[in-house]
Amino acid sequence: MIRVLIAEDMHMIRTALAALLRLEDDMEVVAELERGDEVVEAALRLRPDIAVLDIDMPGLDGLTAAERLHEKLPGCRVLVLTGLSQPGNLLRALKVHVQGFIVKDAPAQTLTDGIRRISRGERVIDPELVAAALETGSSPLTARETEVLRVAATGVPVVQIASELSLSQATVRNYLSNAIGKVGARNRIDAIRISRDAGWL
Repeated sequence: MIRVLIAEDMHMIRTALAALLRLEDDMEVVAELERGDEVVEAALRLRPDIAVLDIDMPGLDGLTAAERLHEKLPGCRVLVLTGLSQPGNLLRALKVHVQGFIVKDAPAQTLTDGIRRISRGERVIDPELVAAALETGSSPLTARETEVLRVAATGVPVVQIASELSLSQATVRNYLSNAIGKVGARNRIDAIRISRDAGWL
């Protein structure tokens, strides 16, 4: 029996995924979570074989949750569900040891087959996402530039970004300026949009 944890913030999608997997004779849904920051604690308690994670969740995004899950419970394999709009996320997913990466609008059979294949130690990645990721390429931003842009995306002013990241305001402005230039943006808001669309944030 393959024990599956599902983390998806949209109630209708989460319950539909759980209902779909419960129809399979060889799968048991052990948890249905709506927040990314609940994943590791629930996994440590319930010991699922596979965690099916959405990328965009409150509390913690799916890829960060996957990274922490790999550190705390490496035996639990991860399958990430995503939209085609952020191919750059695939490269990040591979870096954090995600074994499966499929689009949400794939046929139901793709998900169930993917879970079985991942449980056998295989890797399952949507070929359209691979092509899109190769076209988009990896992020031109450094880790620090990405971090500053991610905090800036919450809408806080430079002084608060500086405080949160223990940087000077001048350094924050330099990082933002570098990020804007590297992604070919007109301003900070445009840089955030471009980076999000590419899956770099």
